[in-house]
Amino acid sequence: MASLFVKHTIASSSRALASRTVLSAKFAAPAIRSWAAPQRLCFSQTAYLAEKRYTETHEWVDLSADKKTCKIGITVHATEALGDVVYVEVPEVGDGMEAGEAFGSVESVKSASDIVSPVSGTITAVNEPIIGTPADIANDPEGDGWLVEVETTDVSGVESLMDAEAYAEFVATHE
Repeated sequence: MASLFVKHTIASSSRALASRTVLSAKFAAPAIRSWAAPQRLCFSQTAYLAEKRYTETHEWVDLSADKKTCKIGITVHATEALGDVVYVEVPEVGDGMEAGEAFGSVESVKSASDIVSPVSGTITAVNEPIIGTPADIANDPEGDGWLVEVETTDVSGVESLMDAEAYAEFVATHE
């Protein structure tokens, strides 16, 4: 019976492309086609983060689709400008933070820079591997190099932040 099925690979439309194999009954009997026909599966996107936004002080915020949590970090441009990061200081889990206020700092061999929060809320997670080895932030500053995860209380200003295209233009005109 398995020889009647043709395998197809379908690329997922999530952030990272993933493949999964589904069976279709191209040559199967009509009774089998009804249960073996490929179907598009819908998965909740709430676990994935919505569009990333950027600040003029070179932080990024990735707000979840439900707008209850977000991750915050520094941009690729910031890590390039800082050089070799030697120290990262952020508050502890459970601490509060206010939009527009500094909540931590990043130090490099060249300089030190405050990290300004684009949202208000309570810190729910700290990226301990980055805190432990701050030089690793340069490997993926806008992905695995996130600094804190925040349960948000006020995201009103996030929509007014720059998207990736506007941020790229901002960086190009302010260098």
